[in-house]
Amino acid sequence: MERVIELEIGGMTCAACANRIEKKLNRMDGVVATVNYATEKARATVPATIQAADLIAVVERTGYTAAEPTPMDEPSVEARRDALRDRLLISAVLSVPVIVLAMVPAWQFDYWQWLSLTLAAPVVVYGGWPFHRSAFVNLRHGAATMDTLVSMGTLAAFGWSIWALFWGDAGMPGMTHPFSLTAREGDAIYLEAAAGVTTFLLAGRYLEARAKRHAGDALRALLDLGAKHVTVVEGGSERVVPAGDLTVGALFLVRPGEKVATDGVVVEGASALDVSLLTGESVPVEVRPGDPVTGATINAGGRLVVRATRVGADTQLAQMARLVEEAQNGKAAVQRLADRISGVFVPVVIALAVGTLGFWLGTGEGATSAFTAAVAVLIIACPCALGLATPTALLVGTGRGAQMGILIRGVEALESTRKIDTIVLDKTGTVTTGQMSVSSVVPADPAVTDAELLRLAGAVEAASEHPIGRAIAEKAGAGLPTVSDFRATAGVGVQGIVEGRRIEVTTGAPDDADDAATWVSVSADGQTLGWVALSDTVRPTSAAAVAGLRRLGLTPMLVTGDSAAVAAHVAADVGITEVEAGVLPAGKVDVVKQLQARGRSVAMVGDGVNDAAALAQADLGLAMGAGTDVAIQASDLTLVRGDLTAAVDAVRLSRRTLGIIRGNLFWAFAYNVAGLPLAAAGLLNPMIAGAAMAFSSVFVVLNSLRLRGFKAA
Repeated sequence: MERVIELEIGGMTCAACANRIEKKLNRMDGVVATVNYATEKARATVPATIQAADLIAVVERTGYTAAEPTPMDEPSVEARRDALRDRLLISAVLSVPVIVLAMVPAWQFDYWQWLSLTLAAPVVVYGGWPFHRSAFVNLRHGAATMDTLVSMGTLAAFGWSIWALFWGDAGMPGMTHPFSLTAREGDAIYLEAAAGVTTFLLAGRYLEARAKRHAGDALRALLDLGAKHVTVVEGGSERVVPAGDLTVGALFLVRPGEKVATDGVVVEGASALDVSLLTGESVPVEVRPGDPVTGATINAGGRLVVRATRVGADTQLAQMARLVEEAQNGKAAVQRLADRISGVFVPVVIALAVGTLGFWLGTGEGATSAFTAAVAVLIIACPCALGLATPTALLVGTGRGAQMGILIRGVEALESTRKIDTIVLDKTGTVTTGQMSVSSVVPADPAVTDAELLRLAGAVEAASEHPIGRAIAEKAGAGLPTVSDFRATAGVGVQGIVEGRRIEVTTGAPDDADDAATWVSVSADGQTLGWVALSDTVRPTSAAAVAGLRRLGLTPMLVTGDSAAVAAHVAADVGITEVEAGVLPAGKVDVVKQLQARGRSVAMVGDGVNDAAALAQADLGLAMGAGTDVAIQASDLTLVRGDLTAAVDAVRLSRRTLGIIRGNLFWAFAYNVAGLPLAAAGLLNPMIAGAAMAFSSVFVVLNSLRLRGFKAA
């Protein structure tokens, strides 16, 4: 039996690191693993014979650290970032004079080069220590990463400068040289390159760490939504306990302004719940005894007593967080190509740098120019931006979706939204509310009032569990007479003795009945008293949602098991022209298959068990969050909001996220494609190359953070 193990990975500095760990884990028998550089996590599907300790041992033999996930204390995260900030600030203070002296020849006083060496040495050694340490660890394991390039480049520039100062003519008094954006000629030192590159890369890494932290803010906010403490009701007394101590079946109190501690059912009281933090829906939801409530929603009204039905990892909040985390571990097809490139990129760049050095020496150029070009190649080629392109966009996109009540199951779902051209909508519970309500009452006898007809029908239907019966009983109101000798006949109706008369409520309609409604006939002792019409109410937002789907280039189709008249009426209300009525649950799969056979790429929106197969068959499945667990598990996107407008926002957000991912990858590739030839041609000073490389990584992260401002349509 397979299971999933998650690990927190330490020591990764670039996509090549993540790629190495992933390869090592996937070489284990039966293991399928992905390693996410942005989230610093590994997720592996393993056979029962493999334990977490086995995976940790493999990661450690690869030169990194691994541990099973534990709640990360905010202070420890801040401490790591503060340590990086301190290293950056010290390096920046020491580097600025070195860079300024190198760039302004007029300020190059006697022995200025020795002051530069004094200031640059701590930057290269102390500031660059994380790069050197990582490069050494990887070298011990026969591997090379981004840090290998950085360490080689900065140490080469520093070593060249020391040689020129101590054994060349660069240490002589009065030595000056102009600053150049390209290679230098003659005796030259590159202390500003060694110090500047180190500082630029530290700045890039610090900004990247801050931005990555912001990228995961939405998921952390989701995890923090849950209540920390809860008031448990036992034997008439109340006591406050940690929310994690709640058990299924326990009664707990929710006062006005408090969060619902876990999923449950209202036992006592009535109120309105603010569900906006969980679903993005601004309208409060009214609840009363018997209604389900979701953990992390806020009680905006009266006092509630709730019986817990799901706790811990089984709650809707926990499942939402788990879906978001799983989605953030995914990789787009184009990102997998980038990972493969990153895996071989570093050795290729080292070879290219050596080749560049040999080429320029072979053509008779000076050693200084050849050296400059080789170091610039090493520094500008770091593939960090490639590794950040997909994970950071996924972090922000899926987190923003969770805030809006949209759960994206994985990056494959994002890719599917680009292709779909047709969207199949289930009627009941999707376009409509899925709740029957009385739309009209037609007495057959003028002596019988509407209220009396409903009173008698409601008395019998109050004993029924059928949706039609519940709708009639609810419309009839309270204070109904009692019923005896109740009988229910499937497909026919119900009957019973009410106030001494046998009341029957069966299928039937008047001659001039509206075909778009469901009708029942009410009779007393065999004499027809009248008819009641019921209909499934169209959601107020469905028409606007259908219009929004059309603006996205999608053709909506309504599929339902109801009659053609009912389906046509609902379709006309919301603006749908393609309708398939009288479709059995198994037939919904056939409808999707037929559309696919005609060359269409199909999305399916549904909420019930009978929609699960069609959701799985469709190219993109969207499950309404108010639906069943079976439907949600079969879908690619879950709309927690339970509103069809969420489908519009889901497609828009998915397409926008995929667009950001592709944009990130384009610029990451374009940067390396453009930068490497310039560096190899001797047209880039190594310090400029370092600044450009650091900027590319920060740009990718900042570009991804634009998704935080995504708005609902």
